[in-house]
Amino acid sequence: MKLILPLLLMTWTAGAQDWAKQKLEKSPRHGEWVKIKSNGRDLETFVVYPEIKGKAPVVLVIHEIFGLTDWARETADRLAAEGYIAVAPDLLSGKGPGGGRTSAFASVDDAREAVSKLDEGAVIHDLDAAADYAKKIAAGNGKLVVAGFCWGGGQSFRFATHRSDLKAAFVFYGPPPQDPTAAKAPVYGFYGGNDARIGATVPGTQKAMKDAKKKYEAVTYDGAGHGFMRSGEDPEGKDGDRTARERAWTRWLTLLKKL
Repeated sequence: MKLILPLLLMTWTAGAQDWAKQKLEKSPRHGEWVKIKSNGRDLETFVVYPEIKGKAPVVLVIHEIFGLTDWARETADRLAAEGYIAVAPDLLSGKGPGGGRTSAFASVDDAREAVSKLDEGAVIHDLDAAADYAKKIAAGNGKLVVAGFCWGGGQSFRFATHRSDLKAAFVFYGPPPQDPTAAKAPVYGFYGGNDARIGATVPGTQKAMKDAKKKYEAVTYDGAGHGFMRSGEDPEGKDGDRTARERAWTRWLTLLKKL
């Protein structure tokens, strides 16, 4: 037991992304945890506001398969720095030890396993609850988009086939839903050239969406692997991921400004 515990702590520390946490702690923007009622429990959600005079669009941020990590929250803060209200629900709320959220899990693997077991219907219900909350934010201008990464990227695409009031869906290296043509909003994909598992789904999705006359724009970044938005920010990340992240952020912000 004395040997196992340090290993568990080491595993979680590696996933804690201290570099992202440090950026959060230095942020001048207002970030807060709010509790949204969903599925008979509190859906704990991290909300960050931009420092601007007028009202802003809202971005619903769906986390990776690792849960709402420091990096996911720091990404929400980066969006706020660019002038957007970011709403990032922790879909593991109430699922952790003692009824906690992502931070309550002992390791990255434990959080990943818990996310993998989430019921699809329950996830949609949670996202609806978060989206309904987002639409009612007084500082919001009524425009709502969804963005997700990895597992969350797939959920972002799937949410676009469900929710009719989205202005756009941004899919970062996530798989398409069973029927991508059911998307009710434009879908923009961001993929890594070295991510064959997800990359193999892109041509078929492009054809299906084109045949259905639905907007789907996919960009693949050569030299980038899966998770490049996170890895590219990690001080120990690969150069290809870092370059892809910079290009993807530029594209993403350009698209957001066109809303």
